[in-house]
Amino acid sequence: MKNNLLKVALAQISPVWLDKEKTIKKIENSILDASKENCELIVFGEALLPGYPFWLALTDGAKWDLKVNKEIHAHYVCNSITIEKGELDSVCKLAKEHNISIYLGIMERAQNRGGHSIYASLVYINQGGEIKSVHRKLQPTYDERLTWAPGDGNGLQVHPLKEFTVGGLNCWENWMPLPRTALYGLGEDLHIAVWPGSDHNTKDITRFIARESRSFVISVSSLMEKSDFAEDLPHYDKIIKDAPDVLANGGSCIASPNGEWLIEPVLHKEGLIIETLDFNRVLEERQNFDAVGHYSRPDVTKLHVNRERQSTVSFDD
Repeated sequence: MKNNLLKVALAQISPVWLDKEKTIKKIENSILDASKENCELIVFGEALLPGYPFWLALTDGAKWDLKVNKEIHAHYVCNSITIEKGELDSVCKLAKEHNISIYLGIMERAQNRGGHSIYASLVYINQGGEIKSVHRKLQPTYDERLTWAPGDGNGLQVHPLKEFTVGGLNCWENWMPLPRTALYGLGEDLHIAVWPGSDHNTKDITRFIARESRSFVISVSSLMEKSDFAEDLPHYDKIIKDAPDVLANGGSCIASPNGEWLIEPVLHKEGLIIETLDFNRVLEERQNFDAVGHYSRPDVTKLHVNRERQSTVSFDD
């Protein structure tokens, strides 16, 4: 049946690094290209808008009170996205006009947390152009903690998309068994994993999650090369001095519900990767294993999830 089929696009692109307006334009162009191919879902990498904090590994990022890192961080915050101010409205409009759902990795300036700290958030926009969930990364990874804040469970949500139930996690969250289980328990059968880039992240976990969950798994990574750093960036000379030629090589891919490759990791290639998924493959593989269904024992082990959006203050008025 046609409703069992879902045409998806993996947008493996580089940001216009730390320039939110130009990166949004690039995102919009990818959505338009995907719509021309009649895609029904497009996925972008982690923190693509406006880019991953590569400078932390290049500028002595952990040194206390270093002016260089403060100034780059301030520039990063200024180019992050405040959803409440309508900064994703043009993307939402395209989703509605072209009947395409979107998973987009952004740096979010969260107004309910004061508007000065930033979160690596995975935003889901449905085919009606509505933002249905904003998942703030639960735990920034290693040096990311020097510029990103930890999120909460509010965005552990899934969404209907034709016959599929789609959910997603950011980067190393995909290695965390309990957040994965939360999505499985909500009925997820199409898992979205977003990454800043590189096949060393995607080549193992993508297939593992597919085999564990008996779901399709889409991993989408960005690209980044030394030449993508703009000369007008704060402290460009310090960033570029020790930067490798390639900082993120891609590695976007799709695994089938049996854990085998549908599309193997794609390296060093910018553009859309397009494939059609058949929901019946999920039902076939759930016949012998279902981690939260017939193969589970909730009388023995059970997960509790707090999905309350966290904030430092609450007001009774």
